[in-house]
Amino acid sequence: MNTDKYTRTADTPSPKQDLRAWLREMEELGEIQHIAGADREREIGGIVDIYQRKIGNPAVLFDEVPGYPKGHRVLANILTSIRRINRTLGLPIEGTEIELVQHWRKYMKEAKTIPPVEVETGSILENVYTGDEIDLFKIPVPKWHEHDGGYYIGTGDMVIMRDPDTGWVNYGAYRVQAHDKKIATVMCSKGKHGDMIQRKYHERGLPCPVVVVAGMHPALFMIAGLEIPHGKNEFDAAGGLIGEAVEVIKGPKTGLPIPAHAEIAFEGFIYPNDKIDEGPLGEWTGYYAGGLKKEPVIHVETLMTRNDPVLLGAIPGIPPDDDSFYRGSYRSGAVWNQLEAAGVPEVKGVWSHAAGGSRLWLTVAIKQQYAGHAKQAGLIASQCHAGAYVNRFVVVVDDDINPADMDKVIWAMCTRCDPREGMEILRGCWSSALDPMAYSEKDPRNARVVIDACKPFGRRDTFPIVVRASEQLEKDVRAKFGQYLPN
Repeated sequence: MNTDKYTRTADTPSPKQDLRAWLREMEELGEIQHIAGADREREIGGIVDIYQRKIGNPAVLFDEVPGYPKGHRVLANILTSIRRINRTLGLPIEGTEIELVQHWRKYMKEAKTIPPVEVETGSILENVYTGDEIDLFKIPVPKWHEHDGGYYIGTGDMVIMRDPDTGWVNYGAYRVQAHDKKIATVMCSKGKHGDMIQRKYHERGLPCPVVVVAGMHPALFMIAGLEIPHGKNEFDAAGGLIGEAVEVIKGPKTGLPIPAHAEIAFEGFIYPNDKIDEGPLGEWTGYYAGGLKKEPVIHVETLMTRNDPVLLGAIPGIPPDDDSFYRGSYRSGAVWNQLEAAGVPEVKGVWSHAAGGSRLWLTVAIKQQYAGHAKQAGLIASQCHAGAYVNRFVVVVDDDINPADMDKVIWAMCTRCDPREGMEILRGCWSSALDPMAYSEKDPRNARVVIDACKPFGRRDTFPIVVRASEQLEKDVRAKFGQYLPN
């Protein structure tokens, strides 16, 4: 790949909206692993599975996929790295996990939005297919896991719809399976915005217009996976995140806004009571949950691609996985803000751990102010909007513990938690059919535990002293012997 410095001209998209600019930047940082010759049936998915097993492994770019032209590429493992997330957001690349959480807190508090701007043309229109020219399998769509029910073109995607009542444009990251040349399905969980919009059309006997974008700048994809409030336009939120208006073209059949410089997009209609078998797909909890079900059919009427298109994959699997890791820092910021909004003082950090798919495990660090403070923080974190969905464990630690350092969190649990008083079990909580420990498929609730792993409030001053060099001693030895010491 050409690694020349990316510069914008009148004919090129903004680097903040162009996946290829992101690839060049990550290439310069040594964050891209190129692999040629992997097949889409087994090998691409098997390789991605191996790369996702450890946070910080490079993103993987597949080319020369057997049966496809050179240049028809697949990119995965994009955001399983704090370094890549930081650079995608324009932050210092070596920033810490909690500094990233603070960035999301600031973004949410400011709620800065920049509306999209419609343009006449864009890179996405380099190839436009209609009628019998349409073939979703022009793209080397992989079978991501061995036991998947088919080929998922939509994992790292944007599914765009418009509310027929208000004109509100919504986009979310819903899984999309490619079935045939012009047939796909979309799975939106009940209560999600995409499901609500579909139902409005279908209750009137109308088809629901929809666009699926399957290759875009990762910052635009990030917004698709976040809990943007009902009625708020994700394109506006994306503009606020990247600091400029997202350039969009109007879908020729649906009129829906499509990122002008996306790699792959297709549009069509979902008709009432039109469903076919979908799934299963290995999901973010690390299990095949949900099985084979009937899901809404997208009848594709336009397929658009750039020359040599890049399919973006954000693959769910055994955590940590690309589908959920990046959301953890956002969710941590949201929980932190909601704790403060609920009146919980002196919150010093929140981390939604990757091992729980960035949902099932939350750690909250506080500076204890009063007896019961730790339990209050844990109970509220377990039930606030950002923390309640598919949670299992909430652990509250003192402010000397980095909530993103699991070794220290477990140390605090082992040495500061009295199970007689420090554990609360909550029953009948908000979960999902994707949770393998939900009560049942028809009753997707679960139980969860809140753990107080703080020093007992009444013993804070007499609790045994921690065996750790003081800040002053560490400062002194780093000043003198810094060249020999790890960070």
